[in-house]
Parts: sequence; C-alpha cells; structure tokens
Amino acid sequence: MGYAQPGTSPLELVELAREAERAGYDSAWTAEAWGTDAITPLAWLGALTERLRLGTAIMQIPGRTPANTAMTAATLDLLSGGRFLLGLGTSGPQVVEGWHGQEWGKPLAKTREYVEIVRAALRRDRLEHHGPHYDIPVVGGTGLGKPLKLMLRPLRAEIPVYLAAISPKAVEQAFEIADGWLPIFWSPEQAREVFPIGQAPEGFDIAPSAPAVLTDDVESARAALKEYYAFYIGGMGARSTNFYNSLFARYGYEREAGIVQELFLDGKQREAAAAVPDAFVDEVALIGSKERIRDRLAAWRESGATSLLVATRDVATLRAVAEVNG
Repeated sequence: MGYAQPGTSPLELVELAREAERAGYDSAWTAEAWGTDAITPLAWLGALTERLRLGTAIMQIPGRTPANTAMTAATLDLLSGGRFLLGLGTSGPQVVEGWHGQEWGKPLAKTREYVEIVRAALRRDRLEHHGPHYDIPVVGGTGLGKPLKLMLRPLRAEIPVYLAAISPKAVEQAFEIADGWLPIFWSPEQAREVFPIGQAPEGFDIAPSAPAVLTDDVESARAALKEYYAFYIGGMGARSTNFYNSLFARYGYEREAGIVQELFLDGKQREAAAAVPDAFVDEVALIGSKERIRDRLAAWRESGATSLLVATRDVATLRAVAEVNG
C-alpha cells in the first residue's frame, strides 16, 4: 500500500488492499514519510477485512515514543484479532531532523533500545529503562514519574517486530532482535552477496518489496519506475549521507550512483531518472507480461526471501501476480 501520494486519498489504497484479500494475499503494508501516517489507514483497513494481516512498513521510530508505539501496536492487534505486524525504521537525517525535530545519530543503538522498550511494554512489565537514548522514568525531572505498566491487556504479548535495514550491520542487528526484516531494492541475483542473509535465524521472515507492473510495454514501465528509484537514490538524503545511494553503489552501480545523485540534487530530475540503468530496474522490480513476471518470481524464490511484498497501485497487476504465483 505504501502511503497516499499528494493529492490522493488513502481510501484508494484501502480498496486496493481489500482486493488483495479477495485475491488471496496474506498481508497489506502501509508506510509513512511526512504525509499520511502508517497507522490510520491500517486501522480503517482492519475494520473492512477479516483475514488480511496488517503491517507497517514502516512506522518511523523518531515519530513516536517507544511506549506510544507499544500502545498503538497492542490496540490495533486487539481490534484486528491478532493480525498486526509492527514494522519499524529510523528513517533518515532529512526526516528525523527536518520533520520530527530530533537529532540524527546512532541509529543502531537507538533501534536496539526502542525495540527493547516496546517488547517490555507489550509484556506489561513495569517500564523502567535508563539507556543512552531513552530514559524512563526520566531521571532529573520533577521526580513525580514512576514506572508504569500497560493498562491494556494485549491479545498477544509478542507482536512480530520487523525492522527496515539497509547496511550490513543493521541487517545483522535485525536478525538478532527482530522477527522479520523489510529490505528495499532487493536484487535476487545479488542479495546474498550484498546482505548477510546466511546469518538469519530459523523462522526469520525476510520480506522485501518489489514494485510490480503488468504491461506489454516494458520500456515505458521501466521509465516510470526510474523516477521512483531516482528520487530515493538521488534525493532521499544529502550528498554526504544517502543510504539508498550507498546500497545502489554496493549493487555494483557506484559510478551511476554518483551521476544520479548529482543530477537530482542539481534539479535535473528527468535526467537523473534517465541515468538509472535498465539492468537495475529489471533486477529489483517485476515488470512485463505474466510470463515475464512468472520467470522473475522464480529468481525471487531462490534469493533467500521468505515473503514478497508486491508494491502496485493497479488491480490488474495485483491479480496477475497472485495468479502466476499460484
């Protein structure tokens, strides 16, 4: 589902997700940047579906205290009958500092503390945590704070936690402290070389997303997706810090990573999109006819991924991927 683009309504995404349930999909996932939030559309969807699991990909860690995230997760899990999947991520410096007004830094340590606090709250432990990044109850405040435990009795004390991670160290940490991992830009051919997939524990869910377009015009579909990739590779960060750009380079496109970023940050978005290689789009997306998508799905099954999040806004594509996947 992602998030609603400017000028659109999340109701469109909700209706698409309802169609996904009818087509046999297992879960629907919402996102957030600095527009529609991840939880509200998911709660709306939960009231309109019966079987579909409800995931966030992702809830931004700097946007909520860990205690508030635990409250939200427990509430939505209870209302949906145990269908909630808690996907979390730190986001990047632009959003953390420019939107949420928090200092960027130490994302691994912050994520570890955050997940620890969320899990403790969901267990209904009396919440007391004094770490480098989170201090509960606050030491040095009024002195009136005291350890509390969640008043709500969660339907599940262990709601699955998924982490968005890009760097190898962040992926390793996800294997250690989470139940699943939400990769971006997943290349079935290169994933095992770029990410430490072999370290994943048994039962761990590796759930990459794949933009999907059912079409007879592969070239036009590539061109449309290149705009999306150029935005992340070129614009989601500064010249000095762009995690998507770094991942693109680790896939072997180091020269192109510099070109796309320079063009995008210089205001030449169309040229930046054109500079994204066809080969990269073919690696990380599902585009073309049913037969072409079916052939690519075989590679995804062998890549180490255990789930696949199909990213599309088109009902025909949604149905086609479900059909060829059996």
